[in-house]
Amino acid sequence: MNKRALAAIFAVLLMSAAAQAETTVALSEMHLCCGACVRGVENAVKSVTGASVAVDKDAGKATVTAGSDEVAQQALDAIAKAGFHAKSSHDSIRMKDDSGVKAGQVSRLALKGVHNCCGGCNVAVKKALKSVAGVESDTAKAKSDTIVVEGSFDGLAVIKALNAAGFHVVMSK
Repeated sequence: MNKRALAAIFAVLLMSAAAQAETTVALSEMHLCCGACVRGVENAVKSVTGASVAVDKDAGKATVTAGSDEVAQQALDAIAKAGFHAKSSHDSIRMKDDSGVKAGQVSRLALKGVHNCCGGCNVAVKKALKSVAGVESDTAKAKSDTIVVEGSFDGLAVIKALNAAGFHVVMSK
């Protein structure tokens, strides 16, 4: 193969790689009360090759940038696994509803995975739980990622309240 043909092939490859646009997802309504919260989001995204994040603690927002939609979704999944929940600006890249909790009255709900690094997080978690009708008690405490909620309440309402407050949880097995 001559040099000219090789140069043409190389140029086409470069142009096709450049034509693939990055995926950017703006996240809002996150609970980010302190530097440890910010680091939690940053460290979660660091675990995803090809993704980066810029976090604005004061605004409760983050912007994920990735080389593809698939990688951006992996970054959001990692953020959720770290205990954070957010509203996504993207039509198809979103926080998944993977709590395992179904709608309906329950008397006890054991949850895990919540980001609860400090007193500020704990106050926000407890406020979200108290907003749900029928919740009588909870075991939420700072520096613990598990919560047991008791009373007579709709389990899905607890998940929705925590998500709205910026926290992601899953049901303990």
